[in-house]
Amino acid sequence: MLYFLISFVSFLILSNSLSFGFWVNPSTSPFFRTKKGSLSFSFFNLPLTLTMTMPMKVEDEGEAEAEGGKVSLLDLPELPLDRILERLSPSELCSVATVCTSLRDRCQSDYLWEKHMKRKWGKVIGDSAYRQWRSHVASSRNAEQSFNQPFLWITSKSQNGNHTSTSSSPHDSIMSLYLSLTSGKFWFPAQVYNRENGHAGFMLSCYDAQLCYDSRTDTFQARYSPNGRWASEENIQWDRLRMPPIDMSPHILHISDCLPDLRPGDHIEIQWRRNKEFPYGWWYGVIGHLDSCPGHGNHCHCHLSDNVILEFKQYSPGSRWRQTVINRKQHREEGNEIDGFYGGIRKLHSKEEITRWDNLWPTRIVE
Repeated sequence: MLYFLISFVSFLILSNSLSFGFWVNPSTSPFFRTKKGSLSFSFFNLPLTLTMTMPMKVEDEGEAEAEGGKVSLLDLPELPLDRILERLSPSELCSVATVCTSLRDRCQSDYLWEKHMKRKWGKVIGDSAYRQWRSHVASSRNAEQSFNQPFLWITSKSQNGNHTSTSSSPHDSIMSLYLSLTSGKFWFPAQVYNRENGHAGFMLSCYDAQLCYDSRTDTFQARYSPNGRWASEENIQWDRLRMPPIDMSPHILHISDCLPDLRPGDHIEIQWRRNKEFPYGWWYGVIGHLDSCPGHGNHCHCHLSDNVILEFKQYSPGSRWRQTVINRKQHREEGNEIDGFYGGIRKLHSKEEITRWDNLWPTRIVE
């Protein structure tokens, strides 16, 4: 740490005492900008060698031109160099990574790509997506090894001839995951609100899907798997996606741990499926009052009853989907082949989650 501090201070002092002359005219360069008291530049098209000259008397200028040398970007202390690389965009990091082996290794480090990953994909990529990525990488690596096995003699011959080959980013790096997601080469698991373009049969629900990104439209394609038959949907916006709040298969019943605490007005999500061969989806609802309850103030005793009213107010009053009753002490999965099966319940504590459901509220009540 002391070495980094000394190096950084030295670099600041050096930058004040030296004048850096680029190969191009700073006033016309697209990657060089000056601000009052500061210097900024972009590395996307930046030559990575600088010309450095010491300030001196006029009579020494000829000698200075003869002795002036080119200093590589890699001659910078590590801390300033890392700070520069941290400010580059993903496309700029990829560009700089092609310059040389040393910069390639630096630009592919997980440290630099973690913030880009979190910024673009942090709200949709969860644990299940990372597991699927690791499985994808392992399968790709095994397939690659199997394919290359008959040609090992070529590699051996190349190495004996002192030939070197350039390698791409490590398969299991964050950079590789980021680029695979952005290019649409990797399908990942996430959940989609109001699937199938807000079809009335899925209003205020959230279903698991396999998703693929389309960089041309900045939207997603989804594939759903109800009962073994794939259904697809295109042009899904970012605000209709989320990472699964509970890391589990959509075919597994969630064990509810909030039932004793449920009170009227609480916001919930409950698993529901058409039949026992279908995967669960998560449906938004609220806890309602019992018919015998006055429904207000200190006179409400619904929380003392074993029965809990679940209300789905996106449906019109009188609809068979508007309301259902569960037993808070015995509830696991309840239902039938006509009304479907109600599964586990999770209580919503986050204001952000509740707001997202409110923003998805239909413009008219579903019959």
